[in-house]
Amino acid sequence: MAEEMDMAALEAAPAAAGGSDPVRWLLDALAAIGTIWTFGLMLLICADVIGRSFLNAPITGVAEIAAHSVVGIVFLQIGATIYCERMTRADFLIERLRRALPRLGLSLEALFLLVGGLVMAFIAQAAWPGLWNAVDRREFFGVQGLFTVPTWPFRALIVLGGAAGALAYATLLLRTLWRLLRPLRG
Repeated sequence: MAEEMDMAALEAAPAAAGGSDPVRWLLDALAAIGTIWTFGLMLLICADVIGRSFLNAPITGVAEIAAHSVVGIVFLQIGATIYCERMTRADFLIERLRRALPRLGLSLEALFLLVGGLVMAFIAQAAWPGLWNAVDRREFFGVQGLFTVPTWPFRALIVLGGAAGALAYATLLLRTLWRLLRPLRG
């Protein structure tokens, strides 16, 4: 059964990737930034390990940068993950329903997409005041005098990622509603 689902996803991928899709382009660009950031973080951690182990010269702030980077990377990549339908979900249930009762399966999918979009929009909305507080108060993390980084860019990534996730869910919801409203082909 796993092979069938994987094959179905592979067969559907070219159809979704075809044409000009500005939402996909935007979300993939954010994910690419997250991937580059991951690679840079990996190099920084390796340099710190080498410096710490062999040169007795650790790089200051690597732990703080890594801790905050994980959040930034996740929120940069979450929109593309949602849009490519790679978020954890109960595919076995939805696919069975869509085969047996297509309209019910699509309706359940639409409900999940709506709730997911609302959650992501709530995350973006909830992070918005924290972003402006961090800017206004010049908030930072690290040890003052030794190593500090402003927190607002990381908070901005949470807002951006929440908005990107909401956009991804909204786009998928509109597509699902379109399929739901079209006459089903037997």
